[in-house]
Amino acid sequence: MTTDRATAGGTERVAGIDVKPVAGHIGAEITGVDLAGGLDDAVVAAIRAAVLRWKVVFFRGQRLDHAGHVAFARRFGEPVVLRKRGSASPADFPEIETTADRLELGGRFGMEHDEWLRRRRHTLLRGWHCDHGARIDPPAATILRAETVPPYGGDTTWSNLAAAYAGLSGPVREFVAGLRAEHRLGVGYQPRPGGDAYVRHLLDHQVASLHPLVRVHPETGERVLYVNGYYVEQIADLSRAESRAVLDMLLEQAVRPEYTVRFRWEPGSVAFWDNRATIHLAPGDNAHLDFPRTMHRVMLTGDVPVGVDGRSSEPVVGTEVGRW
Repeated sequence: MTTDRATAGGTERVAGIDVKPVAGHIGAEITGVDLAGGLDDAVVAAIRAAVLRWKVVFFRGQRLDHAGHVAFARRFGEPVVLRKRGSASPADFPEIETTADRLELGGRFGMEHDEWLRRRRHTLLRGWHCDHGARIDPPAATILRAETVPPYGGDTTWSNLAAAYAGLSGPVREFVAGLRAEHRLGVGYQPRPGGDAYVRHLLDHQVASLHPLVRVHPETGERVLYVNGYYVEQIADLSRAESRAVLDMLLEQAVRPEYTVRFRWEPGSVAFWDNRATIHLAPGDNAHLDFPRTMHRVMLTGDVPVGVDGRSSEPVVGTEVGRW
């Protein structure tokens, strides 16, 4: 593999493609590659290295269809096959979930979509998440493709959790490295007055795991501040008051602006991120605009997180390795 690290503006040329960083700690745009074409092993290795280094990489102007999307994902791992998807997802491609499915969630429980979101994301930090973080084996990576996007609004933001951990002071890094936290589906949801069908659904379909608060990345060896606002509400062995104070501090650290990158989508854009080392925030500024936003994602199967002490995550309820 040939590498030219001296190209202008910090861009690296690797295996004939250009990798251009777009923020100081996270994010790079990759050009010079057609993802729908037959990628040779050197290009696949270069993309994988860029994902590991920059945590999320972006491609523009791609011509992927559903089959091409799945084929591209398979070069990097085994795609997840979800047992349940909504009506917007393509029936013939079980590896693909269309994000428009999310618009149906509130309706299943007697709510408009906006109300469901407000009850799930009622604080500034609640929306930050990794994909399927309550599972014992969250996906290793996600590849999201834009089909239709609004003319403005609808950006996605990611944060680098390895940089966030490194940015903590030494005593705090040492303290949190020995802790574990419960990740549970539906924590923090604000129920409707009276009966709430979504609460009943959560009680009947609980998913929870005990993950290290600092996980060791299985490929890079980096220590990652494994925390997010969507699934985590309690640090094990701390009181509720202590846990809340520590989590608030860590969440604020995790999403400090200097550790983030924001991406403006266009039709044909693709984002490929390391779900083990990032959290991301879906857009909240486009629901009122009445413009369609159609995105398709493929997730790659992941492993069980391991902490600094060598202990693996433990399932609590509703999850087992490899069972979706």
